[in-house]
Amino acid sequence: MFSKLQYISQGATVTAQLNNIRQALSAGCRWIQLRYKTATTDEIMILAEQVKRLCTDYSAIFIINDHPHIAKTFDADGVHLGLTDMTIIEARQIVGDHKIIGGTANSLEDVLQRADEGCSYVGLGPLRFTSTKENLSPVLGLKGYEEIIEALIQHHITIPIYAIGGIVLEDIQDIMQTGVYGVAVSGIITNSLNKKLLIQQFNTFLYETVNHSR
Repeated sequence: MFSKLQYISQGATVTAQLNNIRQALSAGCRWIQLRYKTATTDEIMILAEQVKRLCTDYSAIFIINDHPHIAKTFDADGVHLGLTDMTIIEARQIVGDHKIIGGTANSLEDVLQRADEGCSYVGLGPLRFTSTKENLSPVLGLKGYEEIIEALIQHHITIPIYAIGGIVLEDIQDIMQTGVYGVAVSGIITNSLNKKLLIQQFNTFLYETVNHSR
């Protein structure tokens, strides 16, 4: 069973990234996606080795954004790929059949494509505007999630859907009612002064809210 809460890492340096990830793990997050778009390959390698050890210590899932070969090198639990990154099939050939492969989606058509490609889960968004990601796709809003989830039910597609994009604690109950599986967040955890309490609150809402997910 996948965690319903994913933390997507932030930080402009290896040190900042590592510190933010360590704090998220210490506060109770058990799914880390290492996302460091401006890093060199060497920096990602250095960081991935350290994050792997941390995630092992905390029994947390470790996903690397964009870099299947690095994920294989450090035996990460999987990779997450954007729509313009390496194909899911190519990544699967690198990391292996047993690894998690997540894919970004911005529309129903994207989700259907991801499901057909064999993704393990889909990060669907954005819910609203967020400054975390450049070249942001059109926002979905709650109505967008509802329509896409309903269409997936009609297609008998059961892939876990994570909402993403500017999500705050107050959104969780409403967004879980749309039928999504969970949420992926970044800045709200990075910038929190009380990460442990925030993650506890997230998990309470995520696991106690009744939704119509499949």
